[in-house]
Amino acid sequence: MNSIAQRWRFFRAGGFDQVRIDSAAELLAIGELDQKLWVALSCPVKGIEFDARTLAFVDADGDGHVRAPELIAAVGWAGARLKDPEVLAQKLPGVPLAAIRDDDAEGARIAAAARALLAGLGKTDGFVGVDEASAAEAHFAEQALAAWQAAGSAALPLGDATAAAQAAVDAVAAKIEDYFVRCRLAAFDERAGSALNAADETIRALAAATLSADADAIAELPLARIAAHAPLPLTVGINPAWADRLAALRAAAVTPLLGERTALTEADWQELKARLAPYAAWLAAKPDAAAIVSGDANGVGALEKLARYVRDLMALANNFVAFRDFYTRQGKATFQVGTLYLDGRSAELCVAVNDAGKHAALASLSRICLVYCDCVRGAEKMSIAAAFTAGDADQLMAGRNGVFYDRQGRDWDAAITKIVDHPISLRQAFWSPYKRLARLVAEQIQKVAASKAREAEERLAIAAVEASKKVGAPAAAKSAPPPFDVGKFAGIFAAIGLAVGAVGTALASVLTGLLALKWWQLPFALAGLLLVVSGPAVVLAWFKLRSRNLGPILDANGWAINARARINIPFGTSLTQLAQLPANAERALADPYAEKRPPWKLYLGLFAFVVFAAFVLLVRSMAQ
Repeated sequence: MNSIAQRWRFFRAGGFDQVRIDSAAELLAIGELDQKLWVALSCPVKGIEFDARTLAFVDADGDGHVRAPELIAAVGWAGARLKDPEVLAQKLPGVPLAAIRDDDAEGARIAAAARALLAGLGKTDGFVGVDEASAAEAHFAEQALAAWQAAGSAALPLGDATAAAQAAVDAVAAKIEDYFVRCRLAAFDERAGSALNAADETIRALAAATLSADADAIAELPLARIAAHAPLPLTVGINPAWADRLAALRAAAVTPLLGERTALTEADWQELKARLAPYAAWLAAKPDAAAIVSGDANGVGALEKLARYVRDLMALANNFVAFRDFYTRQGKATFQVGTLYLDGRSAELCVAVNDAGKHAALASLSRICLVYCDCVRGAEKMSIAAAFTAGDADQLMAGRNGVFYDRQGRDWDAAITKIVDHPISLRQAFWSPYKRLARLVAEQIQKVAASKAREAEERLAIAAVEASKKVGAPAAAKSAPPPFDVGKFAGIFAAIGLAVGAVGTALASVLTGLLALKWWQLPFALAGLLLVVSGPAVVLAWFKLRSRNLGPILDANGWAINARARINIPFGTSLTQLAQLPANAERALADPYAEKRPPWKLYLGLFAFVVFAAFVLLVRSMAQ
């Protein structure tokens, strides 16, 4: 720990101050930095793009989360094990032998392991890479296992059959010990004999039930009848629940080691265990890879940890204490698992999720439009949440397909399963009222058209039925057609006239108001009309876009985000790239299959004539 207080430097990003960790001194001093200034206080070891082995070393308690004290402890350990801590800031793929501190017992073991590894590899550059240290640890574990297997040859009294003998002994050991203890008690006091056998009430209770040999009530009874100094029978007089296991004991262990027996005395039982004791001790001494690393008597595990810390601790701190990679756009953050290509866009803010429903419940508070996708690559499956921060949501819908590229460059088939709808851009908010109106009008027109089509089909069907009835009737019986109802049609025409008059009056009122304005006032009037229609949607979207927050998305994945990590409009736009033609591309605008354009000029001329005529008639009527 530095004796002089560290002078911290901060940069502004995401609407808050983040600490700069560029040097080894700044990294080693993170324990002095107030944790209220850390961006995150905890992160999961799964679901992020970071070396899993390094995270396993940092996660000292193995609970699946790296927390601030664990990161501080890892940095402190690495600093204590290095002569030159500056290597922590040099982005090296391992640790130089010359940088390892060897003036204490642990350092001496690590340095000795590094020298032995370099000598075994024939390297003279004095540099231990992470992969080399990992391979050395695996090789050491293999050596330990080979030595253990070699030592086992002297602990196999029955050769390959020893394992079966030991298994047969283990299956009945506790019950046999119970039997001989009961017999010793019966020898100690003759009154214990009857008490230690099954009571009459127990036998009567069994007699009233439907029994099976492996019933728990039977298995709880002694192996055989208890008597002073009585041997354990192996063939007759045995508890039925244990008969098969005693037969296996006799065949696999008693006969091969002690000879043919029909009963087993307590002395025989002790001799049997003694004959198999070396094998049991050999099994208990089997080396465990995790135990080798934790014990690490030869320093190989600590060498691997140090090599990984030198390579990864700086990057981990800059994705934990600060989100430098994410906000400076110099690289992808640990929580960014890849890029989703869909709807002519590429979304770079993609996080892995386990349950889209549970994730969306909290992530919706981020005010970010999230698209949840199931990704499949062969037999592999994963789910992601992609943030769309540019463009619009018109074509985003469940069932649409795209392609997801993970951080290793592998492509996955992606299908939308769920959408958390929030404003994506101010442009989308501006046009949304008009698009909703257009959709509403189109839906109403389709409904009216469908209704009229059904009515026409029904009238045709009725007419066809009536015509078929009249074909066979005599001419005299045919009824005369109904007389023309002048009043009915007069009412219809009057209604149509009123509707046309109302529309004309409304248009005339609008045009009268517009024509009453001076030419320079018309743009302001149109702008005011647009403001009335689109203003509320744009204002609401602006507030939501300003409040977009990365925190809920990561909190839903198990992070403990300690700051309001905002994503403003310019930064959010950079996270989603829209399709654009290359700068030097040639573009042919002539489309041979383009639809014919309607004669809009003719339509506009007719519309202007009708409006003008209605306006003239209105002015004349008002003059009279």
